[in-house]
Amino acid sequence: MAAETTDLDDLRDQARRWLDDDPDPASRDELRAVLDGLPGSAPQLADRFAGPLTFGTAGLRGPLRAGPNGMNLAVVTRAAAGLVAWLDAEGGEGPLVIGYDARHGSRAFAERTAQVSTGAGRPALLLPRPLPTPVLAYAVRHLGAVAGVMVTASHNPPQDNGYKVYLGAQLGGELGAGAQIVPPADAGIEAAIRAVGPLAQVPLGPVGRVLGDDLVASYVDRAAAVVTPDGPRDLRVAYTPLHGVGAAVLTAAFARAGFPVPGMVPDQAEPDPDFPTVGFPNPEEPGAVDRLVALADATGADVAIANDPDADRCAVVVRDGGTWRMLRGDEVGALLADHLMRRGLTGLYATTIVSSSLLRAMCAARSLPYDETLTGFKWIVRAGAGAHPLVFGYEEALGYCVVPGHVRDKDGITAALAVAELAAGLKAQGRALTDRLDELAAEFGVHHTDQLSVRVDDLRVIADAMVRVRAATPTALLGQPVTEARDLLPDSDVMILRTAATRVVVRPSGTEPKLKAYLEVVEPVTGGDVATARDRAQAAIVALRAEVAAALGV
Repeated sequence: MAAETTDLDDLRDQARRWLDDDPDPASRDELRAVLDGLPGSAPQLADRFAGPLTFGTAGLRGPLRAGPNGMNLAVVTRAAAGLVAWLDAEGGEGPLVIGYDARHGSRAFAERTAQVSTGAGRPALLLPRPLPTPVLAYAVRHLGAVAGVMVTASHNPPQDNGYKVYLGAQLGGELGAGAQIVPPADAGIEAAIRAVGPLAQVPLGPVGRVLGDDLVASYVDRAAAVVTPDGPRDLRVAYTPLHGVGAAVLTAAFARAGFPVPGMVPDQAEPDPDFPTVGFPNPEEPGAVDRLVALADATGADVAIANDPDADRCAVVVRDGGTWRMLRGDEVGALLADHLMRRGLTGLYATTIVSSSLLRAMCAARSLPYDETLTGFKWIVRAGAGAHPLVFGYEEALGYCVVPGHVRDKDGITAALAVAELAAGLKAQGRALTDRLDELAAEFGVHHTDQLSVRVDDLRVIADAMVRVRAATPTALLGQPVTEARDLLPDSDVMILRTAATRVVVRPSGTEPKLKAYLEVVEPVTGGDVATARDRAQAAIVALRAEVAAALGV
């Protein structure tokens, strides 16, 4: 009992010190209410003070709440002060450009970041309104900024927000110009954040210069140039931004490129930080695109497209037989890569260790350079170490970089345009995206991918599963001997298993409390019978999922 009392006293003292330093009256009131609820609110208070949000290679991301283990004005002020101090220490010169989405708190966090920057004597450039993450990534390169900050939690639940950092060419190098930070920058920024003193001593200036619509117009012009100017444009598209910020920019880009403006899901068209029509604002989640499918069906659309709330991801839904289905990220990645190759685009094609091996096979057959990286676009855009210019990169989580010189990150707007160009060209021939997928399968075999994804409340479940698979690594999968069992520790918490016809990659999610196993089965196509090969692959992937779940103990 004495120990529990001491722990509670320590928590109370931490909370009171935080209150003394917190610049936001609303957050202070929130924390006082938790303190008033003691001792019953002790678990909640302990969670808020379990430790500060870690500034990793994805920046910050967490629930909107008072305390160091949440996203709030105090945490953002400290993060901005640390970032600006690190930029100064590294000798970085030039403005900091800042963007934000339409989530709760995003604009306030962006404006506070700008105030911290100008207060430290560094110019701040603020995007004119809530805009897609790719526009911020573009702005870093286009404006020659030393760095960029995007306030967004992407496709996380409504109660979350986040803080992503991009570096310009000056500190990120040519490969990393306009890309998300990678080590050791993340550790350097984290150390600078820890070194920030009392927030009352952080000088605040004005919000800096609010950029005009000419920046957005420039992004749209460059995005529209993704497609060839003289190709077919007859295409009916159904679209949803999932209550996010993609609609205005995507429709402008489609119009600029000469495509008909997509039909839009009406009750998901405007930004809404509560995401009222979806249980989870991620197009990959069950039910998230139900309204989109209904619109596509009602309007006779040729293809349906969804962006996630910050529009850096692109989901594609197609009619397959008598129903609609969402293409897997690997399928869209292969389609876009094949499309660019057929257009004669030479250079490096890259994906990640958890994506399908089909892109590797395509590049080998067509004598094009290929590279495979750790997960995340911060690695993809640095693929090949500059030996060949990157011309296309993708990851299976619906992220595609179709014009690395335009946006050096995943971009759901330009990906949607490239999908539209491919679909319109196929439609002019009386064919569809599924026909092109069949052609690729006939040539390279059916590369069927799937995921085993386990969301947890206790992160120890994930740690235990990783320990288990390392201690008792399977020696066979689907009756075939495991020919490679590769552990990427200490660089990355990843296990890779391969047989002659299967691949399994197991890792914790980098942004959510999930354990993920990425599964792939390769089935050859004989006699042109793609359908039978797909059936075999589907049966194999179901069996593989069960084997992997047993090995992980989930």
